[in-house]
Amino acid sequence: MDQFELIATTTFGIEAVVKRELVNLGFTVTRTENGKVTFLSDKSGIAKANLWLRSADRVLLKIAEFKAITFDELFDQTTQLDWEKYIEIDGKFTVNGKSVKSTLFSISDCQSIVKKAIAENLKRKYSVAWLAETGADYTVLISILNDIATLTIDTSGVALHKRGYRIKTVKAPLKETLAAAMIMLSYWDKSRVLYDVFCGSGTIPIEAALIGKNIAPGLHRDFSSKHWPIIGEDVWKAEIDKAIQAIDHQSKITIFASDIDSDSIEAAKTNADVAQVNDCITFQQSNFLDVDYRRDYGILICNPPYGERLSIGEDLLPLYLSIEAKFSKLNTWSIYILTAFEGFSNLKARKPDRVRKLYNGNIETTYFQYYGPKPPLQKDNI
Repeated sequence: MDQFELIATTTFGIEAVVKRELVNLGFTVTRTENGKVTFLSDKSGIAKANLWLRSADRVLLKIAEFKAITFDELFDQTTQLDWEKYIEIDGKFTVNGKSVKSTLFSISDCQSIVKKAIAENLKRKYSVAWLAETGADYTVLISILNDIATLTIDTSGVALHKRGYRIKTVKAPLKETLAAAMIMLSYWDKSRVLYDVFCGSGTIPIEAALIGKNIAPGLHRDFSSKHWPIIGEDVWKAEIDKAIQAIDHQSKITIFASDIDSDSIEAAKTNADVAQVNDCITFQQSNFLDVDYRRDYGILICNPPYGERLSIGEDLLPLYLSIEAKFSKLNTWSIYILTAFEGFSNLKARKPDRVRKLYNGNIETTYFQYYGPKPPLQKDNI
């Protein structure tokens, strides 16, 4: 059985989360670097990784890696590869590129050369004079870092954060992959109650519900490699069937989600319906100050406004003073706050147990983690 070297790309700061996901899925991880985790798999693993990875951005199929400081070197080494193993005779392939700290800095030239090299290779291997390019889509990425060129093919297509459930949205929504990472970096599990009191369009509670019910995040979307002959429909069908069978329909999952904005709540309800997790999330329009926090040992994960939804950053100070005053009284709770509001670090009466730098798109944020005590063993579902 063919074994492939794959790369799960990710935003900076959550590489360890992606690595843990891959290990839990049964993959062998060979290397972890900034923004990517390399692992080994057979062709069924390409489908499995795309279906199940919650915090990764894409799954790339690694073709080759070599040094290239001239365009001739880039062309010659690209054209020597076995592209016919991956792209069929009528495959439609495009080339994207990036170059960092390398002699070959012209991205457009690199893309053009790689495209020409692959085309010449395939025409020679298939003994044809031209390529129709009417078949399945293949996106080749040429990435050059410190003169080392890496050639990959994107197996995902649309980025993995596009789950398909976000029918309605709000301004500056949280990326689904980051929301999933926030949850997996917390102490929440399906036996604990989860609160999000700034839920927006519902990303955090929906991602938590998908985790709690063990629903593969990619179950209801398409992928480029789903149409590749080298994998086959039977492989994809088998992995999809396994994912459907793995859904937890029995566990009682309790999630509370609220927001002061009525449109956000309506959007969140719609999105939860599409994600098929509305049975375990209670939505409420409410100011976070008015939420009932009387329950002990709760888990609170939230992404308060930090300038993207308000026009003037100074308007946020009263909000964060209120957040600090309210949340500091929740002595038995574990609290996780993602924000880019710089002033928050000066307001904390309670010292965070851990602080992480995470990125929501191109926005640098801080994830403040406050660990509460473990609930007594005799208390269930708290």
